[in-house]
Amino acid sequence: MNRLGYDDVVQNLDDLPSLPVIVMELLNSIDAEEVDIAVLAKKVAQDQALTAKTLRLANSPLYGLQVKITTIQQAITYLGFQTARNLITAAALTGCFAENRCAGFSHPAFWRHSIATAVCAKVLARHLRFNQDYAFTAGLLHDVGRLVLVTSFPDHYARVIAWRSAHDAAWLDAERTVLGIDHVDAGLALAEHWHFSDTMRCAIGHHHAPELPGAGFLATIIHVADAMAHALDLAGVADELVPPVSAVAWQAIGLDEKACLQVFAETEAQFDAMTRVLVP
Repeated sequence: MNRLGYDDVVQNLDDLPSLPVIVMELLNSIDAEEVDIAVLAKKVAQDQALTAKTLRLANSPLYGLQVKITTIQQAITYLGFQTARNLITAAALTGCFAENRCAGFSHPAFWRHSIATAVCAKVLARHLRFNQDYAFTAGLLHDVGRLVLVTSFPDHYARVIAWRSAHDAAWLDAERTVLGIDHVDAGLALAEHWHFSDTMRCAIGHHHAPELPGAGFLATIIHVADAMAHALDLAGVADELVPPVSAVAWQAIGLDEKACLQVFAETEAQFDAMTRVLVP
């Protein structure tokens, strides 16, 4: 079986499932100064499955609302636009990619880890007074390149899974050894294809190497959140490996032991409520 190159990934992007147009607008509106909320709410409401999932999230114990949310407009009103946007994006992404195409790859485990990273990144961002919306979305998307590889090249990626298991290796090492390309490269290709902002591309492209010049502070947050999510073992996989944490990133985050424990506790609480809806 031939190894893959960046061009192989790019050539297969058109065959991937398309996100709902409204979700593309939401992802690309993070940098927008003005957003017509009424128009966005109306567009989301046209997708019944997406609306139902979003409303289940909005009514979950996570937000503790005293009223029952029955429309997207209400969700935006009671939760705020940024929170509602995060819920809509999470609801769409977790149901977007076809499952069970690659032997040994668990979509539920993948999404549990992605949601855990997103929630942890959001908690960290609040502690650090960073944009929580950016953090949540980047956390949710940080490993999306794995889905690109699994969906486009399921037989190739089954070999990655087998090699990693046999060698007790990190995903990046297994992917590079077997495929010649890794999920970071594939994630960047998809980010380009979906016209993500430069900020989001940097976070996806540098979440394993946040100390590199130009990586940006969001990549640092995602890097640490990714490691914390692995440490909490929220994906529920038997061979969970906690990736090494960049000393530069850890120092930049600057959490003491008390703050760390608080981040862990908040992440676990929010993760549980969110995954009950998104990963049944």
